[in-house]
Amino acid sequence: MSHPHPELQTPPKLDPRDLRVVALGGLGEIGRNMTVFEYAGSLLIVDCGVLFPEEHQPGVDVILPDFSYLRGRMDSVVGIVLTHGHEDHIGAVPYLLRERADIPLIGSRLTLALITEKLKEHRIRPVKHEVKEGDRDGTTYGPFDLEFIAVNHSIPDSLAVAIRTGAGLVVHTGDFKMDQFPLDRRITDLRGFARLADEGIDLLLTDSTNAEVPGFTTSERELTPAIEQVFRTAPRRVIVSSFASHVHRIQQVLDQSHAAGRKVAFVGRSMVRNMGVAQDLGYLKVPQDLIVPLEQLEKMPPQKATLVCTGSQGEPMAALSRMASREHKIRVVEGDTILMASSVIPGNENAISNVINGLTRWGANVVHKGNAKVHVSGHASAGELVYCYNIMTPRNVMPVHGEYRHLRANADLAISTGIDKDRVVLAEDGVVVDLIKGKARITGKVPCGNVYVDAQTVGGVTEALLKDRRTLAEEGVVTVLAIVDADTGRLADPPDFLVRGFVHAPDAFEPAVAVIEKCLARAADEGIGDSRALEQMLGREVARWAKRAFQREPLIIPIVIDA
Repeated sequence: MSHPHPELQTPPKLDPRDLRVVALGGLGEIGRNMTVFEYAGSLLIVDCGVLFPEEHQPGVDVILPDFSYLRGRMDSVVGIVLTHGHEDHIGAVPYLLRERADIPLIGSRLTLALITEKLKEHRIRPVKHEVKEGDRDGTTYGPFDLEFIAVNHSIPDSLAVAIRTGAGLVVHTGDFKMDQFPLDRRITDLRGFARLADEGIDLLLTDSTNAEVPGFTTSERELTPAIEQVFRTAPRRVIVSSFASHVHRIQQVLDQSHAAGRKVAFVGRSMVRNMGVAQDLGYLKVPQDLIVPLEQLEKMPPQKATLVCTGSQGEPMAALSRMASREHKIRVVEGDTILMASSVIPGNENAISNVINGLTRWGANVVHKGNAKVHVSGHASAGELVYCYNIMTPRNVMPVHGEYRHLRANADLAISTGIDKDRVVLAEDGVVVDLIKGKARITGKVPCGNVYVDAQTVGGVTEALLKDRRTLAEEGVVTVLAIVDADTGRLADPPDFLVRGFVHAPDAFEPAVAVIEKCLARAADEGIGDSRALEQMLGREVARWAKRAFQREPLIIPIVIDA
């Protein structure tokens, strides 16, 4: 099994006869999926998604893939294949199209409709190439010959893609599972996978999210009784939280609301936008007059009302989180039922727990995956992955989409089916994998970091800035104002200490005056008179003193003024 190593160097120049694969996101994390394929001087991108921030990344809205690898070569990009419409696969497209707006977007009808609506907010009119399962004719982009295969996921119209080049046949599954009773009756095309296997799959990139989960993923239809019970027994409003693109789950909620004689209102811009798109295209079947504006729903008896909103992952700005903290116009009260109809993305456990506790405090009954069968995963479990490996018999395997433990578990499954361990490649973001004469191998690494979006700023937030934000939140800030005699380099007046968010009062810093005087004396002896240099010295010395004195590390902001 090939593993990435920290000492990996810049990869060698690619032979035009070989295929290069570079994941710029999605390996070692759940989200930010983006893979670049390079062949004969052309680049093909599969997916371009975002990652949502965790608690240790305060002030960040979303995290993008690092596009540095593409800069200077944007003209070589022949297309972006979008396997489905979830944010972790399409959310970063607007930011990439800012750098070149005419890159063709290749995807299914629903996927392209969702990204088109998103791009309207960025005032970008995309070049779109709509495809569907079974398509191959007319799907050649540069040296890449594409074919699309139907796969089942938690959103309609999901596709796997087969990529043919002179270096071999590559199959990227996208996110998928093998639900035999999907709500839309569109199953994963195993016959299509088998046909590709007959041709010979040289490299398989496959979804790893549930590789640690034994057996087969539960069918969507098995959730219906639990969801039906919620609507049958709820004494007041039912408030459902879900991903804004989870069309299958919303369909179940609409069906049960209709059966229970309830009206439905969507809450939140992304939910309203996406469900409107899904309804217009016929992917969401809505009984007449079922959906009403929120203002109308609020005037109805609570036992006749269903609200559908975002926030199932505890996102601070999402509707459900703001309801839990009493910051939303919708007030949760005693007797309301909250149905959290999504899985937990790793890393969001604490945020979700806080939301559940907040809602429960206001008297709501919170129904979630932990206490009822109200959600199933959209990803293939270990049994399904093994099944697919045995059908497709790939010559090389590269697990994608998952944290490192998921990638490793998926690699072990591939080996267990008889695939040579030397042909199973475990990569991470930025690691370069080349398919050379039919064998995949790691050949180097390219720069690939986190790119943070903070409001309208892209890339302005750095790891150092996030560290400062965490320090401000956890330790507080102390501003040291020192007026220095320009002639002597000594203090002209006692320094002022301005304290915010730090447990100790300003007078606790009196002993630090001696530290400052000693620091200024040393600077004078060394001929250091520049204010910026003095501030850096003072900051370091006061920070060291504070750590010794208080066993804390507040952010020290020194200000030196010449008198």
